[in-house]
Amino acid sequence: MEHLNVLLIGSGGREHALAWAISQSPMLDHFYIAPGNPGTSQHGENIDLDIDDFEDVVDFCETHKIDLVVVGPEQPLVDGITDYLNDYGINVFGPSKGAAMLEGSKSYAKSIMHKYGIPTAGSEVFERHEISMLETYLSEQVNFPVVLKVDGLAAGKGVFICDNLDDARKYIDKIMNDVDLSAAAPIIVVEEFMQGEEVSVFAISDGTTVKYLSHAQDHKRIGEGDIGLNTGGMGAYAPAPVLSQDMLDDVMKRIIQPTVDAMASEETPYLGIVYCGLMITSEGPKVVEYNCRFGDPEAQVILPSLKTDLLELMNTTVNGKLEYVSIDLDSDYFCSVVMASEGYPGSYPKGLPITGIDDVPEGVIVFHSGTSIDENADLVTNGGRVLNVVGRGDTLKKAIVHAYSGVQKISFDGAYHRRDIGEKGLRYFSE
Repeated sequence: MEHLNVLLIGSGGREHALAWAISQSPMLDHFYIAPGNPGTSQHGENIDLDIDDFEDVVDFCETHKIDLVVVGPEQPLVDGITDYLNDYGINVFGPSKGAAMLEGSKSYAKSIMHKYGIPTAGSEVFERHEISMLETYLSEQVNFPVVLKVDGLAAGKGVFICDNLDDARKYIDKIMNDVDLSAAAPIIVVEEFMQGEEVSVFAISDGTTVKYLSHAQDHKRIGEGDIGLNTGGMGAYAPAPVLSQDMLDDVMKRIIQPTVDAMASEETPYLGIVYCGLMITSEGPKVVEYNCRFGDPEAQVILPSLKTDLLELMNTTVNGKLEYVSIDLDSDYFCSVVMASEGYPGSYPKGLPITGIDDVPEGVIVFHSGTSIDENADLVTNGGRVLNVVGRGDTLKKAIVHAYSGVQKISFDGAYHRRDIGEKGLRYFSE
């Protein structure tokens, strides 16, 4: 059996879930995580490495004879880390800069979907210097509600639903004057508002072959009942019953495979995770957005369901042999509840002691997201989303109950969590 030295890049809950899954592979030799978090240190060696300095990453890989680099977050992928490392003969699980443009530029993703007939909402694009044209378009051409999206990466804060023209003008002003949003908005996309229920489908591709992994439903809003500000995600569950098997087959045939084929036709073959956010409309599934990596918190419910060796799957993918692999999934349901700091997604305190993780019931998994170790060697909060508490069960209801049983054992000052994660899915079952 081949044995691999692996470097995992990232520091959040998604990366802890990836580290947890990769560490179970008999193929794994030495395992490094840069920079990691206190949770990932349970599965490998955390490394103080500047992941934005690709030259430093190459030096580390060459010194430590790294066989495979796994990139967790989107920013390094959009910045071209895969291309840079590939130029030095280092294998990377994650798409090239060109392929990662599916997430890095919403206008580019729209152009691909329209060109290749992939179902999505109608849209128009406007450059920054065309704001007056955008406002004229909104006042004369549009039936509200509409969706405004900044073109680039905005950490989940670049999408605005506008119920009327006044809303649109307010959000345009925000986009143009907020430092972070303005930097992500060389182009603004105006999109038709789609009615329906959202679901995310995850697949894996080696550039030619694409295979289904799982699907999940995220809970973006801070408040119960999906109200309040958008967040990075307050919880998720998988699989999501809104997506029937027939619908899933249709998504793979009409959306996922055509997307991979389109990228190959554009001479930017897509290697890595295809994360497709969908709206289930009255006309069938349509693409809301693409992401070029595992979701967070979706990874925390998808990876525990994967019975196939994740490291072997990734290694096979980067070697272009995905067609020879079968992917085996657990039949159970998984639910993840995010425990967040008081004040999130606004400002929040850090350095608050966390207790109770060792007391969660057997079978409940806790993935660290925003944690650190203080000078007293105690675990403390260090982010807005602090922990992901994952339960499983042979029904969705049991998975939800198990997740919340874990949440009740853990505490830190001001801890907040939604109490309705997964309830949308329960509507599909008569119990």
